Amino acid sequence: MSSLRIRPRFKQLILGHQADIEQQIHTALANEKQFVFNHLPGHIYIRIHPDNLHFWSPQLHLTFEQEGENVVIRGLYGPNPSLWAVFFFGYIILGLLALFVGVWGFSLWSLGKDTTILWGIPLLSVIALLLYLASQAGQKFGAQQMFDIHHFYEQTIKDKVEVS
Repeated sequence: MSSLRIRPRFKQLILGHQADIEQQIHTALANEKQFVFNHLPGHIYIRIHPDNLHFWSPQLHLTFEQEGENVVIRGLYGPNPSLWAVFFFGYIILGLLALFVGVWGFSLWSLGKDTTILWGIPLLSVIALLLYLASQAGQKFGAQQMFDIHHFYEQTIKDKVEVS
């Protein structure tokens, strides 16, 4: 289930009614002690039980949409939303800093002045790469728990699901 994607996901079509499928998953989760969950109409969040929770523990967000006789289930794996926000804003800050350094450096270059500040762009790129590698390492630390959640989901709906 390892993926180079920052947030692995899947999409699945199941014949049936949305409420019945949601209830099936809800009932299975209520009997499962390894996970905790929140169920809102059209959404189920599956998380690792707090006793087994660690910094990189994943969660699965399921969304349900009725399309004719089928239900479209979309699953999105990811870390705790606050951890995800740290990485997201880290990328935004690095991008804005690179833009600022680039504008400032090329302005100095056009004026014929010293442009050593442009070395900040490769430095910021290395920091962005390190941030990406940290997210991949964290995904590896949570891989077994993600596999457990995914295996539980597949057993509950009695179908194999390919994660991309």
